[in-house]
Amino acid sequence: MQISIIRGSLTLVGLSVVLSGCQRYQPRSLDPEEHRARWLERSPQSAGVVEFAQQLADSGDPVSEYDPSDGITCAEAELIALVFNPELRLARLRAGVTAATAEHAGLWDDPEFSIDFLRITESVSTPWVITPGLAFTIPISGRLEVEKSRADAALRAELTRVAEDEWRVRHEVRQIWLAWSAALLRAQETSRLIESMGGLTDSTTRLAEAGELPRTEAALFVIERSQRQQERTRLEGEAAVAEQRLRMLLGLSPSAPLELLPSIDLPNDSVEGREIASSLELRQLREEYEVAEHALHREIRKQYPDLTIGPLYETDQGQSRIGFLGAIPLPILNANRQGIAEATAERELAHAAFETTAEQLEGSLAVARAESRMLRAEYEELASVIGPMIDRQVSDATRLVELGEGGGLVLLESLIRSHDTKLNIIDLRRELALAAAEEHFLLGPEWQTTESTPASADANEGEVTQ
Repeated sequence: MQISIIRGSLTLVGLSVVLSGCQRYQPRSLDPEEHRARWLERSPQSAGVVEFAQQLADSGDPVSEYDPSDGITCAEAELIALVFNPELRLARLRAGVTAATAEHAGLWDDPEFSIDFLRITESVSTPWVITPGLAFTIPISGRLEVEKSRADAALRAELTRVAEDEWRVRHEVRQIWLAWSAALLRAQETSRLIESMGGLTDSTTRLAEAGELPRTEAALFVIERSQRQQERTRLEGEAAVAEQRLRMLLGLSPSAPLELLPSIDLPNDSVEGREIASSLELRQLREEYEVAEHALHREIRKQYPDLTIGPLYETDQGQSRIGFLGAIPLPILNANRQGIAEATAERELAHAAFETTAEQLEGSLAVARAESRMLRAEYEELASVIGPMIDRQVSDATRLVELGEGGGLVLLESLIRSHDTKLNIIDLRRELALAAAEEHFLLGPEWQTTESTPASADANEGEVTQ
């Protein structure tokens, strides 16, 4: 009886030691009001944005100095999106899941404790046969090392995917920024036309009352001015819609203080001569192929058996016995054929995905460059040749009308052509900037190397650290 009590006490102590290493569940509830309060507090002046801008500059990203006090430029808007964009927050958290997997990959299986109870049916003094055992799995197949390598490769692929998502968000910011800037600049140009037509409407009305200009021609100025006022209202609405889309992309609330500086910067030739080797999409597919390679290696290793051994203790009719247990599976019937076949097919798919994407990127890059050349030629012709000719026509027609020598219809037509030309110049600048942005997006960030680590965001505050 004393021996049984001692054994029971030792068993309880052993179980207590084992269970003390287990983690405990901690519930965490959602708090929508608290999150909304943090969301409404976000602004371009938030400390997280300022700190990240400095970290990004130190890491080699050629960004301009971040100073939101004088208005937000497109480059500064990209930095804000990197910090607060909701899709990037989720992407970084998904990378955190992969990082947790990689951190704990390749661990040995926990030992398994087993115990058998048998009762002898015959009448004996000690009718119970107790056989406790402790089994350890010895990974002689090498699968754990391969699993660790696969998990590390998966983490690199996931981090590259985060970097690709960051680059995509920056590209989307450029696209929406250009759409907003173009709508706002078109509205401003239309306002200038309306303002200039205001004085002409008054002068043509006086000339018509004096009999020096037909009333029908003077009425055309009033009609055209009203139509342009309607056009300005529509363009201002388009700019307001684009601004709200931009706020969503930046992760800012509709009421957040935000002074944007419209701009349509024409591209330079810095990307000429670059190839798609630096594409983040290709880099991510290359990392995924490495994951597929390690996954196949792991499945191959799984067909080799691992050894299970452990101590064994038995009490039979009051007699104790000590020994060892051992087991090893025989890869005869299964041999993990299904897992190997699936991993082989996945590797072939990853191989083809890399090659076909490289082909598509080459074609898309050629299309973007051809479109840039076409748009640049059209823009230069319109801005340097056609525009000045129309401006001279407007000046001459205005002088004739002021002298009372007629030409009201010519002046109106000249004003309309001048206005449409200026709007076309704005549209061409936007299309040219979009084509250049697409080319830049396909090529990937030139400053980023394979050793860089994408930014990661805190799950609660959205703060970014490099």
